Amino acid sequence: MEQLTVRKATLTDLDVLLGFEQGIIQAERPFDSTLDKDPISYYDLKLLIKAEDAEVLVCEVNGHIVGSGYAKVMEAKPYLDHNAYCYLGFMYTVPSYRGKGVNAVIIDGLKKWALTRGLNEIRLTVYTDNEPAIRSYEKAGFEKHLIEMRLREDIT
Repeated sequence: MEQLTVRKATLTDLDVLLGFEQGIIQAERPFDSTLDKDPISYYDLKLLIKAEDAEVLVCEVNGHIVGSGYAKVMEAKPYLDHNAYCYLGFMYTVPSYRGKGVNAVIIDGLKKWALTRGLNEIRLTVYTDNEPAIRSYEKAGFEKHLIEMRLREDIT
């Protein structure tokens, strides 16, 4: 088994990470008919890498980046029992490394980062039809919580 190494992302990783972002968008297009035409971008990766309230991690195998994810401190709704929580996003694994624990080691690193900031509530969003991702997150200990619903009416 190849050794998985997790480290904090740097700006020198940006080109690889921008490619990962496009991989995420391509994978999610079938689940979201409201995504605009390419080119689109989900994240300001440069800002996330530099931010003090966020952590971007990459997973490497033999010096090659094979996965990514970020954690960001978010303000909670005032009616919840916590003031802030950790939001996870940018979860990506190179296709040839899926099923080999990359997502798990990234999530573990992000959970540790959240706990060092006193955040014990960790959330993420996933499309309801993205069953492989849901299984992966459930395997990491996440449970389904809310379903966001939408209605789109044509304006005539």
